[in-house]
Amino acid sequence: MSDLVPADTTEDVRTRGAGVSRQVAVLPVGSFEQHGPYLPLATDTLVACAVAREITGAYPVHLLPPVTISCSHEHAGWPGTVSISSVTLHAVVRDIAASLRRSGVDALVVVNGHGGNYVLGNVVQESSARGERMALFPAAEDWEAARERAGVVTSLLTDMHAGEIETSILLHAHPEMLRPGYETSDFVADDRRHLLTLGMSGYTDSGVIGRPSLGSAEKGKELLASLADSFGAYFSLLTSDA
Repeated sequence: MSDLVPADTTEDVRTRGAGVSRQVAVLPVGSFEQHGPYLPLATDTLVACAVAREITGAYPVHLLPPVTISCSHEHAGWPGTVSISSVTLHAVVRDIAASLRRSGVDALVVVNGHGGNYVLGNVVQESSARGERMALFPAAEDWEAARERAGVVTSLLTDMHAGEIETSILLHAHPEMLRPGYETSDFVADDRRHLLTLGMSGYTDSGVIGRPSLGSAEKGKELLASLADSFGAYFSLLTSDA
């Protein structure tokens, strides 16, 4: 549980905040959706939390507990998937940011673990336009840099869901959560132009799109290390006086 829920006391937060010129909080946002027969429904939450933990180990930021259910409507065809509306997720993130500002933490980084959470980009855009300090992490460029550094073979296009990247991160961070089957579940569907209309069930029977058989714990470790390095630019931007 310590990997998912911060163990900070209020004094820990007070002490950490006293040592920085501008306080930054990190909010992992995951999902609760199918990830094939071998990865848990909470995979995206586990990934977002792993990324956030890596960040907090390298930068003086406040780690928040994760948002565990989000916009997974494209996975509705599989048992276990649970979603909230984009309007609800938008409101939740805005409310969290407002609460943080009232307590003296005026910068928020949303660490998104689920590609279907399109609305998070709108939240950040709108907040930034109002003069609030907010960022969405990782960007596609950050994932691409991490993919190259870790030696991930599958492209970001092909590695869409429950593939090499997610399998690798869980093999590193939560190997106990994987079940047998990822070694033989590769499936590729690069042309997904009607995904928003058809959902995932229009492109895969298993729920997998990617090559999980190529995943490894070492790749997962390097993916997280690269993302922590990439976060430096976000931290500098949010804590600058500009």
